[in-house]
Amino acid sequence: MTIQPTLAVGIMAGPSIDFSLGSPYQTGDLLLPPGTYSAGRSKACLWLQGMGISCKAENQLILTPAEDSGYFDLKDVTIGIAFHWEQKEDQRFTGGLTFIPEGENIRAINTVLLEDYLKSVISSEMSPTASADLLKAHAVISRSWLLAQMEKRKQIAGSGKAYQTAVITPEEIVRWYDREDHLHFDVCADDHCQRYHGITKIMTDKAIGAVEATSGEILMAGEEICDARFSKCCGGISESFEKVWEPVPKSYLTAITDRNPPGMPPVVDLRPEQEAAAWILSQPEAFCNNSNPEILRQILPDFDRKTTDFFRWKVEYKQEELAELIRKRSGIDFGKIIRLEPLERGFSGRIIRLKISGTKQTIVVGKELEIRKWLSPSHLYSSAFVVEYGEMTGEIPGILILRGAGWGHGVGLCQIGAAVMGELNFTYREILAHYFKNAELIKWYEVNK
Repeated sequence: MTIQPTLAVGIMAGPSIDFSLGSPYQTGDLLLPPGTYSAGRSKACLWLQGMGISCKAENQLILTPAEDSGYFDLKDVTIGIAFHWEQKEDQRFTGGLTFIPEGENIRAINTVLLEDYLKSVISSEMSPTASADLLKAHAVISRSWLLAQMEKRKQIAGSGKAYQTAVITPEEIVRWYDREDHLHFDVCADDHCQRYHGITKIMTDKAIGAVEATSGEILMAGEEICDARFSKCCGGISESFEKVWEPVPKSYLTAITDRNPPGMPPVVDLRPEQEAAAWILSQPEAFCNNSNPEILRQILPDFDRKTTDFFRWKVEYKQEELAELIRKRSGIDFGKIIRLEPLERGFSGRIIRLKISGTKQTIVVGKELEIRKWLSPSHLYSSAFVVEYGEMTGEIPGILILRGAGWGHGVGLCQIGAAVMGELNFTYREILAHYFKNAELIKWYEVNK
């Protein structure tokens, strides 16, 4: 049995970073007293100054707490990057602080024990009103996902090869988003990975209890730590890993129907266009087909609860609005948009390859997240949608209406579905078995009390 890992979490980057130490920290032979500081970079080195002290380093500045209860504050951390709730806030962290160069910027990294990190993540991702079993299930998948990412980082670094996340030709742009941004730390602190706000937010007793009750527990498939994923709402059927992320099937991330009996394969094949359209325009039975505000409060923070139509939704664009949006988001001028045509759908009805035909250009875009990026100022709820055309002038629609299903990529655990399962008294082991077929729950390490 292994020991509890320490991980590196990328918090923020900028030309310079203002921060404060709440307790003494050590860097090299220097003892930094509590107070306010700044760190940045010149062409030749990294620098740190404050409290009458200045120091320089070539490649990294490592600050280690001189006391067990050491903590620091970072100023103006951006959260919700590229989402509609993007904002800045000051955040407080325990553990170590490292600065490294990143392009023209300097990057702040928090080094923290994995279980302490999880207590913050579960408190940030979930509400204190969530059921104990939902919180336990989330603790296990967050822990599993994190360890899988740490293993993958080692594999990429050891391979000596560039990690491929796109296939681009003159006719097609296909991207999937995974490890390409995080080669110098294990995970980021924002929604791209998992929300981690240090100890800025109140860490609830229920969240702490869920992490401690499952300490060291992870999902495994054979010898592989499960790359456990989750999204807000699958829309009734979950998606397979290879359809959304890199094209490598995962035995434990296959499509399932989100209803009783748990773990059923899809009740209908949504890859054909006719079947997908009928499904998306219907209201099928599903755990996640639930608008009970008490249940949604378990999953959605205040800024997310403004959205209530996540299971089935509608977005309407005028021709000029959509053409300009796609031009701005893709960097390609399609002219007027003639048609949005699904060429490939996944098992959940999510579009994997979308043909965009315009008066100037016709290009195929994929995968799921890239489609969502091109068709929304932030991110479209999901790529499981059908298109209606109106106010036609010849072949040019004046209005395009997208009717869709689900919120997020749909792979792995469906947070709203799992919340409903928790309310129906399913245990966390049963919730995990439902969303992660062919996975085994094991104790990976012990935590010293």
